[in-house]
Amino acid sequence: MNTLRAATALVSRDLRAFRRSRSQLYSSVVFPLMLLAILGAGVSDGLDPRNVEDYVTFVTPGMVVMTALFSSTFSSASYYQDRDCGIFNVFLASPHPTRVILVGKTLSSVIIGVAQALLVLAIAAAVPAIDFDWRYGVAGSLALALAAIVLLNLFLSGVAQLLASRIGSMQGFHLVMNLVLFPFLFFSGAFFPLDDLPVWLKILGQVNPLSYGVDLLRLALYERDGGAYFGLPLDLAVMSALAIAVLWFGTGRHPNLDR
Repeated sequence: MNTLRAATALVSRDLRAFRRSRSQLYSSVVFPLMLLAILGAGVSDGLDPRNVEDYVTFVTPGMVVMTALFSSTFSSASYYQDRDCGIFNVFLASPHPTRVILVGKTLSSVIIGVAQALLVLAIAAAVPAIDFDWRYGVAGSLALALAAIVLLNLFLSGVAQLLASRIGSMQGFHLVMNLVLFPFLFFSGAFFPLDDLPVWLKILGQVNPLSYGVDLLRLALYERDGGAYFGLPLDLAVMSALAIAVLWFGTGRHPNLDR
């Protein structure tokens, strides 16, 4: 119970800090929605892609994944703020294991990321031009979409924690996150189907962790030509295994406190 209270206190602290930082909410939610409006309308009306039936709906799961990606990146700022002002040393001096402290920090990032992704999804669902299929019924598809969003945020927050605990500066952290995760986003099938790509891009898509998250969301929301690629069992298995593994390793190593 003491361990649970410690982790809950850290989560509550970070959520209060996030509530006071409205710029993080705006930047993480508004940019994917703006990109959805510009890219979706521009490609659908301007390029008229022949291999996607409804591009603006097709690209919506990718925007939800982008929201989770932004959230995991921005939420890491609290780690560096706590470390630089010495509060993290106070946390580590408590009788609780290091993993409990890092789990509390990571879970707050997961909660924020899930809330922001669900907000983007709710706004997209209310737009008349976006026509979700709800393949498993509205309730079943929403449950599957929620599972995909939670697994994605667990994976991305675990990656962010793993990198933040090893990289000394916030600038270096954001550089590495942008260098690693944003190419993953573009090779995930978020913006174009994986079926008709050259072989080398298909291989990159198949080894890309984000591809399985995008595919899982697309299974829940958009099941047409050019939609799902891997299939539900494989998507769930890969994302669950990656989320657990990365979260375990990300919260299991003693953080680098050098500035």
